[in-house]
Parts: sequence; C-alpha cells; structure tokens
Amino acid sequence: MSSRTLRRGVQVLAVLIAGAAFADNLAPRDQVFLEQAAQHGHAEQSASRLALTKTRDARVRALAQRMIDDNARVVEELRTLAASKNYTPPREPSMLQKGKEMLVGGLSEDHFDRRYVHQMGVVTNETTVQLFEEAAREARDPDVKAFATRHLPTVRDHLQTARELKVAFEPAR
Repeated sequence: MSSRTLRRGVQVLAVLIAGAAFADNLAPRDQVFLEQAAQHGHAEQSASRLALTKTRDARVRALAQRMIDDNARVVEELRTLAASKNYTPPREPSMLQKGKEMLVGGLSEDHFDRRYVHQMGVVTNETTVQLFEEAAREARDPDVKAFATRHLPTVRDHLQTARELKVAFEPAR
C-alpha cells in the first residue's frame, strides 16, 4: 500500500469519525425534541387528512387543511435541520398517536368533528406548544433552538384556532 493511499484512507476515516462525533454533539434533549416534533407533525398531518375525508363542517376542513399545509413545511424543515446534524427523525407518528387517531377516526361523522377538534386540535397542540416552548428556551444547539422559536407562533396559532372551534362545538347550556 502506498503512503498516498494510506493517507487518503486516514483522511476518509477522520471525516467519518468527525461526522459521528458531530452527531454525538447533538444533546440528547435536542434529539428528543426533533423526534417528538417530527412525530407530532406527522400525527397532525395524518389526522387532518382523515378529517378532510370525514368532516362536513367548513371550519373543521379549514383547520385540517391549514394543519396539513403548515406541518408539511415544518416537517420538511425539520428533516433538513436533522440531516445537517446527522440525525434521522421519524417519518410517522408514534404508536400512541396512531392509536388516538384510530379511536377518533372510528367515530361517526356526527361525533367526529367535535372529537377531532378536541383531541387532535386542542390536546395535541397543547403538548406541541409545550414541546416547542421548552426547546425554544432550553435547546443546546443554536439551530434547534432557532427552529423551535421560529415555528412556535404557528403551533400556538393552531392551538388558539382549535380552542375557538372547540367552543363552537360545545352544546349550549
């Protein structure tokens, strides 16, 4: 083996090790945020696609479409960010989120809208807001922190819209 080949091999190995070290430099908390943010985004998209097929209410349809569109952009940006950190985020909701969607999806059209707005609009977005707020405050990686900060207003807006819609579906007293 020539010294040039050996040097080239050492350089390739150094690049591989540096890449692995770079991924290891992403704090576990930041990795957890990226994982959960991806899962939440996929869950909202999936449940909202279901809502588009089941709802007859224009307000629910508008919320669902907005959540699909906004989460598509957020998830795509998250993938790009994660790739730059040598991390591969999940490409689907968690098993728990899939189960919740199945329960909501099994409801009749008469009950679906109210449950979708409550479960996928309010409850899920309350959790997502907390997740993004924590990352915006505490993420160690500046790019992860900036991502969470940049998308927090969108998540808060989804929650506010869902809360307003939930009130519209509550029975009159």
